[in-house]
Amino acid sequence: MRQLMKGNDAIAEAAVRAGMRFFSGYPITPQTEILEYLSKRLPEVGGTFVQTESEISGISMVYGAAATGFRTMTSSSGPGFSLLQEGISYIASAELPCVIVEVMRYGTGLGDIFQAQGDYLQVVKNGGHGDYRCLVYAPSSVQEAADLMTLAFDKAEEHRNPVILLSDASISQMMEPVELPEMREHDPDQYQWSLKGRRSPEDFRRVTSNMYYIDNYDRYIQEKYQRIEEQEQRWQAVETEDAEYVLVAYGISSRICKEAVRLGRSQGIKLGLIRPITLYPYPVKAFEACRNAKCFISCELTPLAQMAEDVALAEGMRKDVYAITGGMEVFDSKDILDEVARIAAGEKKAVYKGND
Repeated sequence: MRQLMKGNDAIAEAAVRAGMRFFSGYPITPQTEILEYLSKRLPEVGGTFVQTESEISGISMVYGAAATGFRTMTSSSGPGFSLLQEGISYIASAELPCVIVEVMRYGTGLGDIFQAQGDYLQVVKNGGHGDYRCLVYAPSSVQEAADLMTLAFDKAEEHRNPVILLSDASISQMMEPVELPEMREHDPDQYQWSLKGRRSPEDFRRVTSNMYYIDNYDRYIQEKYQRIEEQEQRWQAVETEDAEYVLVAYGISSRICKEAVRLGRSQGIKLGLIRPITLYPYPVKAFEACRNAKCFISCELTPLAQMAEDVALAEGMRKDVYAITGGMEVFDSKDILDEVARIAAGEKKAVYKGND
């Protein structure tokens, strides 16, 4: 049954229904509703909610709970997410599954609560130390945010790796109809690697880090992330088969781009859209079908066009890559069509020049 829910509430409820039973975190706008919801909901299902004194404590508690096999989660935004980085690196090193929700807000430093997509580089390229990657999912609707939460927990356990759900303030704060997944139970004792509080030779397990197996570590993590990059790419393609101008956008920006594609097509402009659902691994396979593209256009709510480099690399540096950017304000479909017209007229400079 569908019900009207705010994005943050749907994310929280979907996590509970996926079997998440431990949450620790610290409130910061625009993701505070996740904590508010879970503070009431988790005790109802026998789970544990902890509002910590800082994000550092929150991610550290997630580390410990994940080691026992429980489905664990934290959430934050902007400067709070920066404080999670060391802990995420440790969790990745220990190969423990967990889910982190990041709801992007505007600006550097303290920033502000406006919608934005300026945390792309930190989230997708990793802000912590060392060699690791996190799967990153980018929902474009409340329904998809709920659906991806279940997938995030499943993939975190499949690959024994942290997974990040990267939302933005628009998706998390809007209300839309959503059909929530069925309630699932999760057995924390099903894994050989999880700590069970027993010290017999048969049952005792220790979670430390693969770096203690130094002879094979480099090759192991190379093969692990190569496997993830091959298997886990997800995207949506809209009218890309004959598109001459291909927009690339995720999150709330992709919804505006879909409307721009529809309007552009009605005016005879061969527009298409690639919507990455995974930002890591980036969906490079999606670009293989864009044989007629004259150029690619990264559309994102960040002044510095943070995703444009990944667009250029994904298409093989053959075509020019342009950027349509925003800041505090969300651009609309007319803005996109106006910028496409400037590109077609040669009035806009490419951020990456292709070799063709």
